[in-house]
Amino acid sequence: MGSMAIDGLISGLKTTDLINQLMAVEAAPQDLLKTKVTSTQSLLTAYQSLNTSVSSLASYAKNSAKPTALDLFTATASAPSVSVTAGTGAAPGQLDLSVTSIAKAQVSVTAAMSEWPDSPATFTIVKADGSKVEITANSTSMSDIADAISASTAGVKAARVSAGKDGTTDLFRLQLTSAATGADGAFQVFRGTAADVTAGTATNVLAATGAATVTAASDASVTLWAGTPAEQVITSSTNSFADILPGVTINVTKVEASPVSVTVAKDSAALGKLAENLVANLTSVFNLIDSKSTVTKGTDSTGKPTVTAGVFIGNSTVREVTDRIMSAATSPVDGRSPSEIGISITKDGGVSYDSAKFQAALAKDPEGTLAMFQKVSARIGDAADSVSDQYNGTITQVITGQKSSLTSLNDQISSWDVRLAAQRAGLERTYSALEVSLSNLQAQSSWLTSQLAGLSSGSSSS
Repeated sequence: MGSMAIDGLISGLKTTDLINQLMAVEAAPQDLLKTKVTSTQSLLTAYQSLNTSVSSLASYAKNSAKPTALDLFTATASAPSVSVTAGTGAAPGQLDLSVTSIAKAQVSVTAAMSEWPDSPATFTIVKADGSKVEITANSTSMSDIADAISASTAGVKAARVSAGKDGTTDLFRLQLTSAATGADGAFQVFRGTAADVTAGTATNVLAATGAATVTAASDASVTLWAGTPAEQVITSSTNSFADILPGVTINVTKVEASPVSVTVAKDSAALGKLAENLVANLTSVFNLIDSKSTVTKGTDSTGKPTVTAGVFIGNSTVREVTDRIMSAATSPVDGRSPSEIGISITKDGGVSYDSAKFQAALAKDPEGTLAMFQKVSARIGDAADSVSDQYNGTITQVITGQKSSLTSLNDQISSWDVRLAAQRAGLERTYSALEVSLSNLQAQSSWLTSQLAGLSSGSSSS
């Protein structure tokens, strides 16, 4: 129900103003609750931002602590025709090899003909392993023959190629190409069924006059330790060689008679970036805490100076988070300071990264440097996880408490809304009754006045 607007019709009082002033006094406790809601919400939002930042740090640090995270290598070859990729399981090493052949697919062409010489057009492709694929085309046209070969399981693709004319008759050849490179892609083509091939009565299409094998199927090969008693030839059906060196893939594109040097080394730049990003994540957490732990000066709408305290000032939970993560990042590892590998405390209480120091330590003692970095990363990951874990992390538990407090405060405000509405309604009824009473008195006064005036007139007439 809306409020009754009863500004003193009889009394002349500004009833609405009086009720508003009285209600302002009554609503003071609710206003305090609303202020508390605002501050609690600000603190909750700050905690949530911090928890997100610390959780991100935990994830990065734990990943950096994994042994595979440090499997970062550069792989190079001394010839541009050879490319090298280092993957999981790679290790530093160097190897010389000669590229003696490149993997090729078989390419053959048939003799020129106007159409397939047999009807029905049945023929058989014999693969390198001796298996036979019998094919029957829809017709004797060279187009249908090509389509049937390409659609079969023989692993051969066919294309019809114009071969001129025989008088007025168009002639065509079939170019046949193995789908895969390597010696295992070799094939033969025979007129007739698979049984005819087995019986030795089928005609070899590629041995006919005018037919040819343009490119023979062959494997790629590289030679190790050429010219020595340890000489070894390694072949591949493709131009890619895997695990000649552990975790390394070598791709070749042309023959290289001169030895090609393949080198695998630790990627110091990538390892340095790993350490740099870890410190950047640490700095992000500390900067967030600092930004909410400062006093901000300003002015209000009237120009008066204001001072606003950061929501984390004096906060014991935040101080505990800071101490725990800082200790994990900078405490000694087996008696050695992380500053030896470039991770140091700054003068203002933050953490910095010195790239030159990290690279120098990595060059001097690769294993020791990476072992220290892993241990620091693991400690940071554990510390950050303990405060940001989604179930029992320190910050998570505080966030849960803040949400509960916020719910309780909003419930109290709602209760006050009901109470204040009842009080306003009561005041409005009281002042309305006052106006009614004053109206009645005024009416009585007017009647008495008229009666007295009548008595006075009668006395004067006598």
